Amino acid sequence: MSMLEVKNLVKTYGKGDSLVKAVDDVSFKVEEGEFVAIIGASGSGKSTLLHMIGGVDRATSGEILVDGENIAKYRADKLAVFRREKVGIIYQFYNLIPVLTVAENITLPVDLAHKKPDEKYLAELIETLGLTERIKYLPNQLSGGQQQRVAIGHALFNHPKIVLADEPTGNLDKKSGDEIVHLLKEANQKYHQTIILVTHDMSIAEKADRIITFEDGKIVSDQKKYHEEPKQADEITPEVEAEIERIEKSEEEHEGSHES
Repeated sequence: MSMLEVKNLVKTYGKGDSLVKAVDDVSFKVEEGEFVAIIGASGSGKSTLLHMIGGVDRATSGEILVDGENIAKYRADKLAVFRREKVGIIYQFYNLIPVLTVAENITLPVDLAHKKPDEKYLAELIETLGLTERIKYLPNQLSGGQQQRVAIGHALFNHPKIVLADEPTGNLDKKSGDEIVHLLKEANQKYHQTIILVTHDMSIAEKADRIITFEDGKIVSDQKKYHEEPKQADEITPEVEAEIERIEKSEEEHEGSHES
């Protein structure tokens, strides 16, 4: 079963002559542990798609199956629980609580669910994010890149089914942006986290394992970056080995008949 399956998803705005299809009959699947980049120009509908997957926006029609459940049919209260417990969202603007420390911002999803934070995992995650020395800092005491690291920690801490990143580097300089993408890649590999990243920057999209190109509300290409290793010149396949055995056996029989 796929971690995410989008079926015939449509999102429209307006009516009649002013009707706009932001997302136009889109279907695709994402497997558990995939790192997918959705790339497209501003206004292509990619962020609208991401917000529907994250339960932030409602679809006009279609299905959004997350771990087999169609969240497009959820009531508002159930959708709120889904956003809190099943999905982690990272925005371009960090959306941190200004009066909470680094650690408190990261553990917020668990705190809101009235659960006890896993202190061991928190320490490991903060170390991975490079924030150990700033664990008690408030957001206004951090750089933009550090604040986005906290936002990533916040998104990962509750072990969500899917992490959605909406232009996470758009408000950062190139160096900080590259560090953020590296952290997302590390989270994908270290925690086998399913990640969908929306961007307009191909250099960022190329860090993903799969690139979906979005244009005018539609998918125009979907490419996985899997490359089969070429066979070595001296590699012997089972078929070749069987043929060699047949030839050798034939030669032995011929030599035996010649000797007799």
